[in-house]
Amino acid sequence: MSDKSLRKHVLYLLRGGGAHISFDDAVADFPVELCGKQIDGLPYTGWQVLEHMRIAQWDILEFSRDGSHASPDWPKGYWPKPEQTGTPDLWHESVERFRADLKEMEALLEDDSKDLFAKIPHGDGQTILREALLVADHNAYHLGVLVAMQRLLKAN
Repeated sequence: MSDKSLRKHVLYLLRGGGAHISFDDAVADFPVELCGKQIDGLPYTGWQVLEHMRIAQWDILEFSRDGSHASPDWPKGYWPKPEQTGTPDLWHESVERFRADLKEMEALLEDDSKDLFAKIPHGDGQTILREALLVADHNAYHLGVLVAMQRLLKAN
């Protein structure tokens, strides 16, 4: 597989290609007015899941391109505070920030001057390729959670 072909494939995954739902499709059908509603049996609201996705993606992006970036404390720093359940305004803010960071991750991947296989100097073995795949995997997992939550919220 050529470098260009690999980049194209990973971009396809980041954008929700294959068996995945895209970010925009997942959030388009989410009942935003219910984004802060607790669902019985789940420890988080829709907005909390979205904000977790945003924080994790932002952290991976910044780690990938900035040696001075300090990651949040694990695991608390990757989730909003439990009492912050979310509002439609917070939902829309998280969506826009998520989209902006995803575009930045895509741009990093599209940059032919970046060696996808080179170890990130300030890491411990990570590469741009690994980090991009981590974003695609993490996002796909949590988009599935949001789709399930959307179905539960609409059913009630």
